[in-house]
Amino acid sequence: MTGLPLRQLLMSLGEPLVELQAAPAGLDVPVQHVSILDPEDPPVAAPGELVLAIGARGRAALPALRAAGRARAAAVAVKLDGPGQADALREAATEAGVALLSVRRETRWEHLDSLARTLLSGAEDPDGTGGPGGPATGDLFSLAQTVAVLTGGIVSIEDTSSRVLAYSRTSETDEVDDLRRLSILGRQGPEPYLAKLREWGVFSHLRGSEGAIEIAAHPELGIRRRLAIAIRSGAQPLGTIWVQEGSGPLAGTAEQALVGAARVAAGQLVRRRRELSADARLTQTLLTGLLEGSTGPQSLATHLGLDLRRPATVLAYAPAATDGRDAELSRDEVTGLISVHTAARHRGALLAPVDSRVYVLLPELPPGLPPATLRDWTQETVDAARDHLSIPLRAAIGPTVPGLADVPASRAQADRILDAMGRGGVVPEVAALQDVQAEVLVSEVLALLQDRPELRDPRLTALTGYDARHRTRLAESVLAYLDALGEVRTAADALHIHPNTLRYRVRRAEQLTGLDLTQPQQRLLAMLQLRLPD
Repeated sequence: MTGLPLRQLLMSLGEPLVELQAAPAGLDVPVQHVSILDPEDPPVAAPGELVLAIGARGRAALPALRAAGRARAAAVAVKLDGPGQADALREAATEAGVALLSVRRETRWEHLDSLARTLLSGAEDPDGTGGPGGPATGDLFSLAQTVAVLTGGIVSIEDTSSRVLAYSRTSETDEVDDLRRLSILGRQGPEPYLAKLREWGVFSHLRGSEGAIEIAAHPELGIRRRLAIAIRSGAQPLGTIWVQEGSGPLAGTAEQALVGAARVAAGQLVRRRRELSADARLTQTLLTGLLEGSTGPQSLATHLGLDLRRPATVLAYAPAATDGRDAELSRDEVTGLISVHTAARHRGALLAPVDSRVYVLLPELPPGLPPATLRDWTQETVDAARDHLSIPLRAAIGPTVPGLADVPASRAQADRILDAMGRGGVVPEVAALQDVQAEVLVSEVLALLQDRPELRDPRLTALTGYDARHRTRLAESVLAYLDALGEVRTAADALHIHPNTLRYRVRRAEQLTGLDLTQPQQRLLAMLQLRLPD
């Protein structure tokens, strides 16, 4: 039994059940067995095992991790009581050289055990042969070679865009025509030939036929006789199998062989799509975990082959305003636009939409990349969203950090910048910390006052309460007066009132509350607290 790679196990189990916390030996470690470690039993494991450490929450799982490392087990699954426990367990797993999986609190151990055992039992037939006498479902190249043997022809398997996915081997005696040769060399059918096939109605016949169709030879075009059959999953087209006649005629059973081959290929292509989707979900899970600091950098680095020690940075985007459009649709449009623009500038860019924000991780940046370059890339994306989607964006540039381990700090700083930009004021569309340092610090003080009512001045709280009850604008007038540094006419103009009205309101506020706005500390606190939302 060769086992199931940890990567494949994670893709199949998925985020709803488990999260990868550490994979010091990589994601290709084979998992061969599942064992349940009861807290009453001594911590033991066997090579290749996935150890389910039931009843051993948090640090209580440390002995199981160490025992698994000594036994060369594949992974240990535990439940965590809190986020603080993950760091110690990740460190222990790294030292032990064993993968660490955290299991969702609500997950039942027996359910996880059953699923894992089912997946591993399927891995006993890794080639997909179904055992003796079963249908051959190996890779597409093997299938193409099998079809070539059964039909006596030269085979290629293509997707719905005529891209070559696999093809059979040819010998020196095989007579390969131009269409076959150019398709293999270009990995796609050449357009002049594809145009002819469309003109002859080949593709429309394939769409409407369950069986194989024949395309006659056209020596003047360098095209030999061939058979073709559509690959389908239900009504969904997946591709086409082509068999070119070589030096001799095709076998009399060629059409029957193609029908079987199309059904086998359909199963392979469906599985391939699911695997690609699962791989994308795993990448998204690991990326989101890294940005949030809940998953260590090693897991994402191993999965994608990234260098942990290369510089990285995080960009964060958020809508600057809502215009009544469907929020989910807008986010999908913006995410697509951001992905295209960042991929054009950085091949390894990774995107993670989280709530209303979209984060971009730029790993493996070249040393000494000028900050102006990142700013230009980000501004291009913001401009494109405004010009092509009519969606205004704000964007924050997190600091460039030495390696993937510091990515959570870059994301946190990008969030600080966006939070400050979201509170209004005169701020640019794209900003790094140095552009909005004061706004960030004031924003964080306001957030503290918002969360901690006991830190507020009760006199200012009473003033805003008075305004709410009597529909007056005393607090607004005091704030405008303070923002204008005591210049009455400037503050009055900002509020579109007479200067005497402003003077009256400020005096009235002082009388009602006992505030003394000649005192610097009271002025400072009033300027902050009166900025809190109602």
